[in-house]
Amino acid sequence: MNFQLQHTDPKSNARAGIITTDHGQIETPVFMPVGTVGSVKAVQMTELKEDVKAQIILGNTYHLYLRPGLEVLEGAGGLHKFNSWDRPILTDSGGFQVFSLSEMRKLSEEGVEFRSHIDGSKHFFSPEKAVDIQRIIGADIMMAFDECTPGDADYNYAKKSLELTERWLDRCLTRFQETECPYGYRQTLFPIVQGCVYPDLRKRAAEHIAQLGADGNAIGGLAVGEPTEKMYEMVELVNEILSKDKPRYLMGVGKPENLLEAIERGVDMFDCIMPTRNGRNGQIFTKNGIMNMRNERWKNDFSPIEEDGASFVDRLYSKAYLRHLINANEILGLQIASVHNLAFYIWLVQEARKHIIAGDFAEWKPRMVEHITRRL
Repeated sequence: MNFQLQHTDPKSNARAGIITTDHGQIETPVFMPVGTVGSVKAVQMTELKEDVKAQIILGNTYHLYLRPGLEVLEGAGGLHKFNSWDRPILTDSGGFQVFSLSEMRKLSEEGVEFRSHIDGSKHFFSPEKAVDIQRIIGADIMMAFDECTPGDADYNYAKKSLELTERWLDRCLTRFQETECPYGYRQTLFPIVQGCVYPDLRKRAAEHIAQLGADGNAIGGLAVGEPTEKMYEMVELVNEILSKDKPRYLMGVGKPENLLEAIERGVDMFDCIMPTRNGRNGQIFTKNGIMNMRNERWKNDFSPIEEDGASFVDRLYSKAYLRHLINANEILGLQIASVHNLAFYIWLVQEARKHIIAGDFAEWKPRMVEHITRRL
């Protein structure tokens, strides 16, 4: 993987660049739709490409390992061929999902024993196994196996967790160097900066990772219950240390305004389930604010979902029709809302990129934040 930094905003740390993988290029800043089990919920691959204009999607190591399973994925020739997505794919390591199963897992130096949320069967993930699984999935960008601490973890727990994550990272890197992609193209591995909300731990983690010289670096363990301002503080601190000529990926974030604030602080890559999850529950993000499509006020509003929206569904369907579908629990309503929200998120980061290149991102961002956070 290669990253070319093209522009930096003169009044902030916002950056525009290009990531090149064997499955294509990615313009940054980039938002990556989440395809947990090999699909982005309620959205077809053709829609992701043609309407949403996604450049890269995510797969989830934990969920794909459980089903369809590694035998099926390997037999298909990897996730790209299995789900017919010919652009880049990023996979997480499974760490976040495993550690969210707090009542169903046992942590040790060697790794994590856990029970499947599907059938209760027992499984074990080690750093080596997390790498092996991601090799079989065939992701272009793989994540190191880590422990994700909750946002309210105390200092001693966060410190011990970080130390374990660093030891696991060394094992991940060794395994990655010992193995190859079974499908003949190049893969890369991103380390993950942890440390909860403690500046000295985050600084230590970022310094350790920066000297490894990986193709890119991730920032994890944020947007997990800590105050938003604390998240921004940690991102700012870490990005002062991480290599400026490598992409920076803020994992699992977030609201549209969170993306713009993090871009201002030097983040290049994002993912989040919010646009699809909230869309399925009737929340629509637009350039002029947020709509709850279940509200009575949209019942007789026959204007387009968004007059100059980023997706064709914005112009094709009215607010009244989308409200009707969502209140009737029609699958088409979930699809329209998901496509719209994903297209909006990707439009937003692409607009940020345009303003970074134009040199006026710092002036544009506060105006845009004001618009997109309104309640309509």
